[in-house]
Amino acid sequence: MSDSEAGGTPSVTIYTDGACRGNPGPGGWGSLLISGPHEKTLNGYEARTTNNRMELMAAIMALRELKRSCRVALWTDSEYLRRGITEWIHGWVKRGWKTAGRQPVKNAELWKELLEETHRHEIEWHWVKGHSGHPGNERADALANEAIDSHRQQT
Repeated sequence: MSDSEAGGTPSVTIYTDGACRGNPGPGGWGSLLISGPHEKTLNGYEARTTNNRMELMAAIMALRELKRSCRVALWTDSEYLRRGITEWIHGWVKRGWKTAGRQPVKNAELWKELLEETHRHEIEWHWVKGHSGHPGNERADALANEAIDSHRQQT
């Protein structure tokens, strides 16, 4: 999933979102990956989770899908995700995965997975207001909710 620009590093735009019915509750994540004329959608479900975990999973799984190093513009409506990976994570790592208040970082195992995925790519993290009509964000939201709905219909 990625087109090269004149033989250089491929560029990919990713939109991610997480959803949860109850917090905790059944949750889903969705990702839309776009590279040139190519699009790929991903989504997944967890029976008992939180919205923040689903936001992290959407980003992890989207980045994991990229088979080689890419220039990525990743759009999320989660300030938790964007600020966590661009600001807070550096302190967490220095403090051995503790917050400034010396508490264990919530979702540390997912933050570690996300950090590992980011090492392979050049990523610009962008925030978009959720449910504001932004097409990429709306599609990612729909994918996250489809994951929940399809699983609930199976049970």
